[in-house]
Amino acid sequence: MSTVLHMIELRSGSVADLGLIDSIMAAAFDPRFGEAWTHNQCLGIMALPGVWLTIATLDGAPAGFALSRLAADEAELLLLATVPAMRRCGVAAALLRSVVADSVTAGAHKLHLEVREGNEAIRLYQGTGFVKVGERRDYYRGTSGQAFHAFTYSRDLR
Repeated sequence: MSTVLHMIELRSGSVADLGLIDSIMAAAFDPRFGEAWTHNQCLGIMALPGVWLTIATLDGAPAGFALSRLAADEAELLLLATVPAMRRCGVAAALLRSVVADSVTAGAHKLHLEVREGNEAIRLYQGTGFVKVGERRDYYRGTSGQAFHAFTYSRDLR
């Protein structure tokens, strides 16, 4: 039996990475759930103070990203996506650890996120100290018009 070790690298992203973000979102987010943001939504949020982008590569290839923001003493993970072919290789966990560390460094006491009901990422969030604190019924609208609930999670960073 052999073990395959992958090299995950993280770097800060910028508006120059929006094309990459768009392509990762197109691959990662199934349109029937309505979770992906548009190019203009990402561009608009990145122009705000306190917003940061983290890009992940796996063995040198684009693998995922996390988009986050800080407001006062609270941070929010806005988007986290991993290229489907590179899932289960530690990319999402590495991005999440980076967001937590960056949030603490920035002075955040809590980190919030929102996730669609049924999204397999919920296991990652619950396994890393996030607790469900709320629910938005019928929040996401997919391409078919079907509605999906959003769960809000928080993690104390103190």
